[in-house]
Amino acid sequence: MGGFNTQLGGVLESQVTQSYNSFSGTDITASIGQIQFAEMQAVSYSVTREKAPIYTMGSADPRAFSRNKRGVAGSLIWINFDRHALLNLIRNARGRFVANVEDVLPDFQPDAQGFLQQATIFNSQLQRVSPFAPSVSATIDQLDATILNTVSQEYTLAAPWYSDQILPFDITLSGTNEYGACTAMKIYGCEILNEGSGISIDDAVTEMQATFVARFAEPWQAVASPFTGIGGQPPAGSQGS
Repeated sequence: MGGFNTQLGGVLESQVTQSYNSFSGTDITASIGQIQFAEMQAVSYSVTREKAPIYTMGSADPRAFSRNKRGVAGSLIWINFDRHALLNLIRNARGRFVANVEDVLPDFQPDAQGFLQQATIFNSQLQRVSPFAPSVSATIDQLDATILNTVSQEYTLAAPWYSDQILPFDITLSGTNEYGACTAMKIYGCEILNEGSGISIDDAVTEMQATFVARFAEPWQAVASPFTGIGGQPPAGSQGS
């Protein structure tokens, strides 16, 4: 005889509850790559495609519709506690991009725990990592005599300090509800376009928003669950005789 999952109600659980599965925002977590983006509050996306009518003489109605380019775009909303949540996640994941050594960088860097010294934040100076013109007040003629020995001499790996500098990443949304049903979807190749934030005396929290474009959006799919036995996996805690 087959057993039942005593962890999910056992014989007292109604069979009707297994007919449909729904998920709310509290059931779903967002991950960038394989790292959970715990500060995420909302994700939205849209898929649009250009479809144009084709007309010919003799009819006011379209003869057909041409199917052209498709675009995937969306937005992210997350909450900031004491740091930029998205950049902090990318930095912890050792995310880097190839930056020009002439880029103007903030003059402060956090320690290993991600904290700044209190006095450092009030410094108004900026810096460059270029050995040829380390000061932002340097003039362009100071670079005239620079000798290049390699193609990438003027570039270096750097942690992003703007969200649009983050290299393309995947967003995975995965959910498990209290009945044990599982679902997931994925947005591939996200590129941040814009970000914005603000504070007000009327705001209890500090939110940030960013818009993105993506390469591909994988639709929601039911995932095999270790809790219900649906999808070919035995239910956790099940017993058989």
